[in-house]
Amino acid sequence: MNAPQAKTTVADYLAFERASTERHQFVDGEIFAMAGESLAHSTINANIIISLGSQLRGKPCRVLSPNMKIRSGAMDDRSMKGLFSYADASVVCDEPRFYDKQQDVLLNPKLIVEVLSPSTEAFDRGDKFLRYSAYLDSFTDYVLASTVAPRLEHFAREATNRWVYTCVEGLDGCLILPNLGVSLTLTEVFARVIFAT
Repeated sequence: MNAPQAKTTVADYLAFERASTERHQFVDGEIFAMAGESLAHSTINANIIISLGSQLRGKPCRVLSPNMKIRSGAMDDRSMKGLFSYADASVVCDEPRFYDKQQDVLLNPKLIVEVLSPSTEAFDRGDKFLRYSAYLDSFTDYVLASTVAPRLEHFAREATNRWVYTCVEGLDGCLILPNLGVSLTLTEVFARVIFAT
């Protein structure tokens, strides 16, 4: 993430973000401009969205693009606390719930996908995941896709609220997501991606 702008409230962030032509994340009163993405990042993200979208067609779940914000935090417009973020992809099941009538901030994702990049990997693995898991009751699956090797990491929430970690590596691998009844084959996810050797 880039350096933050000045501290602001949730209401001010949403007004600013909805008028902006660029995307920004809100983290506890600070607004961070989002950096562009590499070819590998963009390709992996598109491949994941295509794969999930085709498998979910006709089912009660749908895949959403990286332009849908996700709220994890208290529901207070005057607050400077909480997180408004953009996932690389998300899946919502049944009826989507939104922060307000604009319907651009999702409250009930089931799956969140992040394609890792050097500038955001620590945040995606750490604080972002902690906030998602603490505030989003609907959130059962978190997938991290590498841009340096054909590797998918999966965190699945069990009924006991315990998270189980799985890592699948290599182009012959397949990550199964039982909570959604879908799978991600690594040959599809990493198609046309060239990794440094």
